Amino acid sequence: MKLHVVVEQDESGYYVAEVPALPGCLSQGKTHDEAIANIKEAIEGWLEVMESKQSFDRTNIIEVAV
Repeated sequence: MKLHVVVEQDESGYYVAEVPALPGCLSQGKTHDEAIANIKEAIEGWLEVMESKQSFDRTNIIEVAV
């Protein structure tokens, strides 16, 4: 899966990472690399939580590429 991540440096010098496609999926780090590592972990957690909230028949799932 590929997602767009926006990384910006805040006024205190921390790097803040956000995934616009995943509401509320944010993280930060002291360095750009740390912020990227942290947002990857946040994405995994976000997806796990959302998947656990869904109850659906997996036989009806299809993959669509755009």
